[in-house]
Amino acid sequence: MALNKQQTAAEAVSRLRDGMTVGIGGWGPRRKPMALVRELLRSDVKDLTVVAYGGADVGMLCAAGKVKKLVFAFVSLDFIPLEPYFRAARESGSIEVMEIDEGMLLLGLRAAAMRLPFIPTAVGLGTDVLRHNPGLKLIDSPYDGKEWVAMPALKLDVALLHVDRADLRGVCQVTGPDLYMDDQFARAATETIVSCDEIVDSAFFARDEQARHVYWERSQTTVVVHAPCGAHPASCAPLYGFDQPHFKQYAASARAEHGWRDYFERYIACGEQEYLRRVGGVDAIRKLALPVF
Repeated sequence: MALNKQQTAAEAVSRLRDGMTVGIGGWGPRRKPMALVRELLRSDVKDLTVVAYGGADVGMLCAAGKVKKLVFAFVSLDFIPLEPYFRAARESGSIEVMEIDEGMLLLGLRAAAMRLPFIPTAVGLGTDVLRHNPGLKLIDSPYDGKEWVAMPALKLDVALLHVDRADLRGVCQVTGPDLYMDDQFARAATETIVSCDEIVDSAFFARDEQARHVYWERSQTTVVVHAPCGAHPASCAPLYGFDQPHFKQYAASARAEHGWRDYFERYIACGEQEYLRRVGGVDAIRKLALPVF
C-alpha cells in the first residue's frame, strides 16, 4: 500500500475513463468535491453514470454533456430547490435516469460496500418508484412470505469526495455535523479520490479527539488531492458555508443565452487557482457564514 497517495487534481482525474460509474459524495450544496468536479469538466471524459445526492456537481456535468445516466434521489441547491442545469437535462430527456428514494440510494451503496448483490427493503413498496424503475425486482421473504423490494448494489468505479483534512496515507477527517453518505461511497467504490482542505501529518490523528472524526479505513482512499476551499461554492462545515451569491449567479446563467459557455469560460476553464481568485480568494471563502436550519 502506498504511503504517499497525494496527487494533483489533474493526475487524479486522469484515472477516469469514458463510461465509468462515478459516485459523488456530499449532499446538495454541502461538502461537494467541486474542485475535482471542475477538473473533470476540464477533461475529455464522457458517457458517465453518476450516482449522487446531487447539487451543482450534477448540474455542471449535465450542462457539459458528460452524463449518460444519473442515479439520484434529488438534485438541489437547497435554497434554489431544483438545480437548473439538471432540470434542463431532465426535461429534455438528454440523460437516462434512475430516480429513487434517498434511503434506497443509501441501501444500494451499502450493498455494494458489503459486496452483496442487493438489500431487501420495504422502501418503495406501494409507490411510483417501482413504476418508474421497472428494473427493480420484488422478492418474497423465505421467513414470512412478505414481499420486499430488492434494492440492487450501486457499484462504483470511482468515488469523488471532499473532506476537511487528510494525511498522505489516505486517513481522512470530516468534522462537520453530518457525514452524509461519504463513508458508503468510499466503500462502494473500486477507487476513491479524496480532495481535502488541509494536508496534516499522520501524528495529527494519534489524538482521540481527532481520530474520532475518521469514518473509513485509509485503505479505501486511493488518492489524496490538496484542494483548499475545494468544496466551494458548496459548504464545508465547520470551515465555511456555501456561497449564496455565487450560486445565484450560477443559476441565473442557466436562463441566459450561452450561459453555460460563459460560466465555463469564467470559472472553470481558467484553472483552480484563478477560480479561487475570481470568487474572492481563500480568505473570503473561509468567512462565508455557515447555514442555520
